[in-house]
Amino acid sequence: MDDMTAESVLRVANPPRRLSTIISQLAAEAEGPISVERIRNALDDRSFAAMLALFAILNLLPFPPGTTLILGPPLVIVAAQMALGLNRLWLPRMILDKSLGRDRFRALSRRHLPRLLKLERLIKPRNWPFSGRDWADRFIGWICLVLSIAVTLPVPLGNWLPALSVLLIALALSERDGMLFYAGILLGILSLIIIAAVIGTAGAIAGMLFS
Repeated sequence: MDDMTAESVLRVANPPRRLSTIISQLAAEAEGPISVERIRNALDDRSFAAMLALFAILNLLPFPPGTTLILGPPLVIVAAQMALGLNRLWLPRMILDKSLGRDRFRALSRRHLPRLLKLERLIKPRNWPFSGRDWADRFIGWICLVLSIAVTLPVPLGNWLPALSVLLIALALSERDGMLFYAGILLGILSLIIIAAVIGTAGAIAGMLFS
């Protein structure tokens, strides 16, 4: 039995809980603020794909401008560790202690879970382009690292598309969905082209103004 066959058998026998299920449970059981540490523990602190998806979702929420300078670095940290092939996820205490109030967390869950559920219904194992898990995880980690750095750039509305791309790639990794992976890659390339165009245009305008 090869690695992919063995992995497939294990995943069928012990299917991982989906992100929507975990978020729903946290919202229902919350008796106080929900910290990043609590969410990480619920996701299993070795689940890089789940943490990538979580921080990507946070960067998609309608927070005030400049919030990506706070929410972007955790995404970079997770992607970097995945790219380096680490087996256990580490996050600094200052990130683990960040929290959302119970009512705020529940409100965000009610608002965004239906969209996540619709997306999860479309995900299934198919056309996965990688045969080995370790190599695939590291390769995808490097892709997500580039996109995560793009999320943190102070480009107006420039964080949304790369964050969405990371979310799609993370969900694709969790279910070995090749079609969703390709969609995430194409969206990521598009997002980087748009960011480069915005930065280039801004630079050209600044050069004209100050020349």
